[in-house]
Amino acid sequence: MQFPDFKSESEYLAKGYKYVAGCDEAGRGPLAGPVVAAACVLDKNSIGKYRSKNKWYARVRDSKTITEEEREILLQKILPNCLAWGVGAVWPAEIDRLNIHHASLLAMRRAVAELMKNLPKKQGRIFLLVDGRFQIPELQMGQQSIIDGDALSLSIAAASIIAKAHRDAIMRRLDASFPQYGFARHKGYGTKEHTSAIHKFGICDLHRKSFIKN
Repeated sequence: MQFPDFKSESEYLAKGYKYVAGCDEAGRGPLAGPVVAAACVLDKNSIGKYRSKNKWYARVRDSKTITEEEREILLQKILPNCLAWGVGAVWPAEIDRLNIHHASLLAMRRAVAELMKNLPKKQGRIFLLVDGRFQIPELQMGQQSIIDGDALSLSIAAASIIAKAHRDAIMRRLDASFPQYGFARHKGYGTKEHTSAIHKFGICDLHRKSFIKN
């Protein structure tokens, strides 16, 4: 199993940046619910030179490789070790209007904006590490996109867990309003249970119409 490290962050901190943030999204593929992004700045003083099972980040890795239960456990370890973090969401109507690629970038931009609000007031230069192939448009800061960044960068991996856990919590809450679809179980993904429910009950406001074939 591959675990991310803090090397990319350390490189930019050594170049004079005061903060290095990681950013990732969750929920590009589901048929329903928002796409959610998170951005976070980890406290470099909480990260040792070597990873060990006693470190708070010992199991932090790509959220897609972690069970829902472990993500919740890791989330409680990640958040206290962030100098700041932020979450942004884009809902189905916007996804249908923009397409999922641009909606994901917008969610990331919103997450970074929230992060900036939560950073200490005496801000220094900030650099952003972004998971994937694309940089986030309209941001006034340096950034680097990293393919498979959630497997390589500890900050991106932490952001991926924050985003995924936040999105899962949204879908669990929405399940109470739309119990017929089973959102709490499949989180809006196109499982057999979900597609059967769509055929039986039709779509609701939480569904991405552009994702569902008539």
